[in-house]
Amino acid sequence: MPLIDSHAHLDFADYGDDLPATLGRAREAGLVHVVVVGQWREPDGRRPGSRVGMDAARDAVELARSDRSFLSATAGMHPHDAARATGADLRELEAICREPECVAVGECGLDYHYDRSPREVQRELFAAQVRLAKALRKPLVVHTREADLDTASILERELGQDGGVIHCFTGDWAAAQRYLALGLHISLSGVLTFKAADALRDAAARIPLDRLLVETDCPYLAPVPHRGKRNEPAYVRLTAERLAEVRGLPLARVELATTENARRALRLPA
Repeated sequence: MPLIDSHAHLDFADYGDDLPATLGRAREAGLVHVVVVGQWREPDGRRPGSRVGMDAARDAVELARSDRSFLSATAGMHPHDAARATGADLRELEAICREPECVAVGECGLDYHYDRSPREVQRELFAAQVRLAKALRKPLVVHTREADLDTASILERELGQDGGVIHCFTGDWAAAQRYLALGLHISLSGVLTFKAADALRDAAARIPLDRLLVETDCPYLAPVPHRGKRNEPAYVRLTAERLAEVRGLPLARVELATTENARRALRLPA
């Protein structure tokens, strides 16, 4: 059955010359589409001369343009980088998000775990990107960590009718209900396979099947048994397998449902 990795950072330096082989393994694993997440980026010492700032977000769009049938892109500013955002960055982000290969705005949101940018600045930048998605009539890709109440509050106030996805959801059932009430889809990563993720698995068993997606968030969060290694889109099947176990469903049903959900939520090509 087909699968879609709804959130992958394939433009990162972690892949380098290995990207063609990585995409080949994804196809061999049954994937029919991968969503490449573009974002503002600081200089990368592992990749001297690589593009930075909002120019880096264009890497995802250009990668998607190289294979429109298999790849789509998003673009946004991560909450970690909120303190560095400028008006020029937001204007450039709007231009990038207008590109046809860019299917959604984000990832954007709030991260109170690391607090790499002041919380009020995070909230302001998040709200601006939610309003951008609403204006462009595109879905939103949301990052939230230890900030569910503020994230839900901003979404309740600003979110448009085009909805979006809570990416790499790691919360409990109470948090999931807040996002479901707003009409959002919820995407599960390899964290679902981690030993300590009992509350997440409980939520995954309760969330309506027609609102669930699967993702890798690669190169991060490789699922068991690859935990601690570089993640890649082919491993999304392991998350789908664990989700099927949690819900007591045939794997084929979970694969088909999450693929249809990703196409609908992010308006991916058929």
